[in-house]
Amino acid sequence: LFSEFAVTLSVTILISAVVSLTLVPMMCAQLLRRRTHAEPTTAAETRGHAGEEQAMGARWFARMIDVYDSWLVVVFRHQTLTLLVAVGTVVLTVALYVVIPKGFFPVQDTGLIQAVTEGPQSISFEAMSQRQRDLAQAILKDPDVASLTSFVGVDGTNPTLNSGRMLINLKPREQRSLSATEIIRRLQRETASVPGISLFMQPAQDLTIDSTVSRTQYQFVLETARVDEFDTWVPRLMERLQRLPEIVDVTSDLQNRGLSMFIKIDRDAAARFGITAATIDNVLYGMFGQRIVSTVYTQSNQYRVIYEVDPAVGRSLESLNNLYLPGSQSGRQVPLSAIATFEERTAPLRLDRFGQFPATTISFNLAPGYALGQAVDAIVAVQREIGMPRSITTHFQGAALAFQKSLDSQLLLILAAIVTVYIVLGVLYESYIHPITILSTLPSAGIGVLLALMIAGTDLSVVAIIGIVLLIGIVKKNAIMMIDFALDAERNEGKTPREAIHQACLLRFRPILMTTVAALVGALP
Repeated sequence: LFSEFAVTLSVTILISAVVSLTLVPMMCAQLLRRRTHAEPTTAAETRGHAGEEQAMGARWFARMIDVYDSWLVVVFRHQTLTLLVAVGTVVLTVALYVVIPKGFFPVQDTGLIQAVTEGPQSISFEAMSQRQRDLAQAILKDPDVASLTSFVGVDGTNPTLNSGRMLINLKPREQRSLSATEIIRRLQRETASVPGISLFMQPAQDLTIDSTVSRTQYQFVLETARVDEFDTWVPRLMERLQRLPEIVDVTSDLQNRGLSMFIKIDRDAAARFGITAATIDNVLYGMFGQRIVSTVYTQSNQYRVIYEVDPAVGRSLESLNNLYLPGSQSGRQVPLSAIATFEERTAPLRLDRFGQFPATTISFNLAPGYALGQAVDAIVAVQREIGMPRSITTHFQGAALAFQKSLDSQLLLILAAIVTVYIVLGVLYESYIHPITILSTLPSAGIGVLLALMIAGTDLSVVAIIGIVLLIGIVKKNAIMMIDFALDAERNEGKTPREAIHQACLLRFRPILMTTVAALVGALP
């Protein structure tokens, strides 16, 4: 997940380095004015310099430097306490990372809602169409819905006759007071009164890794070589998952309660009338299938002629008793009921496979106030609690699976970034200590990030991790600006380490503040 970001960031930094080493010096040589006096090195000199330039901002910066100087004196006097505080920030950063809710991608409000409908497994196409229309009318009554598109029937996306799809277009964001997620909750309440059909919705996302259209946003897959185990354990798992507070809209694509008619042919009786199984199959297909018997050609179009029985007759199972077959004896018509018996059975409408084994998928959405990491942990705990047999293997799929993989790599990614920075700084300064000094500022920044996310009620997502990686570079840059200046003053001016870093902090305070504010403003949308 981070490969594209790494390539983009690396190329950006390389281009920025080239511009900084070529274009910036040229512009400085052309635009900067020559100064006849040295750069101020103390707060008092800064105030005097500001008076010459008559810049009100310089006096404000001078006052800030005075306050900062007084704080530095206190820190230098209590070095042991400062070190203990630094160690405490490391411990607190680790603790906050452990307890903060972890997520994947934040949910966007694109103004489009994807909906999947589901009717009873034995429903007909006409009944499903009517219920879909009733559901669409209830949705269109919502004041924040602009329009919708409805689909029903078997196609490449709808695998069964009892499923349908909707694309719900919301009004522009400035014309509505609720987000897409909140509108989904309201639509669920408004459509609960529509009988005989279930509605599952999720906001359409610009950034997604799912390749299939699912009822809800996240998927949990069960696999087994014995299909009959699904009949026992899927309902048991579903019942337990529906009681979890972390997830809502729990549903399964296991559809093993469809109706089928089993026709048992008495082959001896059929043979006496000269009727074969192929004859029975052709007659049944002609009655219930869509047989193309002819094609009508015109100057611009062609039309298929489909043979079928009266729809009113085909809806009833009693029509099988009135079905006659052509016999071979003197052209007599033989009723199907004379050579066959009919038995109504339950049968699966679909049987999915994942790899080589039969599989079924449980889908779910996150409950308000919960993160994906909490939901994943709760589902895994429920699986262990009900004692599911080892013959059934489970795993997350889609966004939930990608989240698990990214969760495993998040901490390693941050540690790798820190180790890489340490190695580069160690080579640059030819020291083992100075890189640690520079990197010691990272824990305090980490506390700020994690506390900000927790206060805002936002989980630690992939976007937040990208922000942390960028923050490492910003904080590191601030420390380099001070330490590099202090080392130069210590070596060339003969100052003690305390005097050198004190002077470096005062001189680099304004550049650090300016670059930090520029980074903050640049990050705003």
